[in-house]
Amino acid sequence: MTFAVLALSVWFGNAVLGQFRTKETGSSADLGVIETATLTLLALIIGFTFSMAIARYDARHTFEEAEANAIGTEHLRAELLSPQSSLRVKALLNQYVELRIAFYESRDSEKTKQINQATARLQRELWNEVATSAREIPTPIIALVTSGMNDVLNSQGYTQASWWNRIPLAAWMLMMAIAMCANMLVGYGALNFKKNLGLFMIFPLVISTSFFLIADIDSPTNGIIKVEPRNLMSLKTSLATPF
Repeated sequence: MTFAVLALSVWFGNAVLGQFRTKETGSSADLGVIETATLTLLALIIGFTFSMAIARYDARHTFEEAEANAIGTEHLRAELLSPQSSLRVKALLNQYVELRIAFYESRDSEKTKQINQATARLQRELWNEVATSAREIPTPIIALVTSGMNDVLNSQGYTQASWWNRIPLAAWMLMMAIAMCANMLVGYGALNFKKNLGLFMIFPLVISTSFFLIADIDSPTNGIIKVEPRNLMSLKTSLATPF
C-alpha cells in the first residue's frame, strides 16, 4: 500500500507537475537545493522514528526480563510462608508464568483478551493468598513476601503499558507526507522518467521498506520482529526442576 502511494507520487510529480517544468527549471540549481533539503529532512524523520521504535522494542525486552526476575524472586520468597500457603503460592506462580508466556506469544487479539482476563483472576488469587498470611502473621518476613508479590503484579502492569506505547499517529502522518513530497520532487526533476521507470521505482521501494521495518518493530504482536519471552521460558524450566 505504501509503495503504491509513493510510486503514484513519483508519477504525479512527473506527469502532472512536470507539465509546468521549463528547461530553466529542469537545470536550475534551486531544484537541486529543494530536493536535497526535502530528502535530508525525510532521512532525519525516518531516522528519528526508527530510533523511537527501537527504544520501545528495547523497553518491552527490559520489562519481560523484569517480570521473570520478579516472579522468580517471589517463588523463592514463598518458602517463608507456612507450608500450605507456600505450596499454594508456588502452584499459582507456575500457572502465572504459563499465562505470561502465552501473552507474549499470542498474536490473536481475542485470545490475548482472554489471557489478560485469566491473568487478572490469577493475580487476585495470588494477592489474596499472601494478604491472608500477612493478616494472620504480621511479621517483617511476611511483609517481604507481600512486597515481592506487589513487584510481580506491578511488573505486569509496566509490561502492558509498554505494549500500549506506540509511535504516535501524527508522527506517521508527518513522515508519510514528507515522503510523498520527496517522491513528487524526484518525479518532477526526472527528465527521462518513462525510459528509466524501473530506476525511479527504487526510491519508493526503499522508503516503503523502511516504513515496513519501523512498523514491524513498533508492533508488539504483529509482524516478523517481536519480543520472545526467553527469560520467562527459562524461568519456567528452572521452576520445573527441583532443587
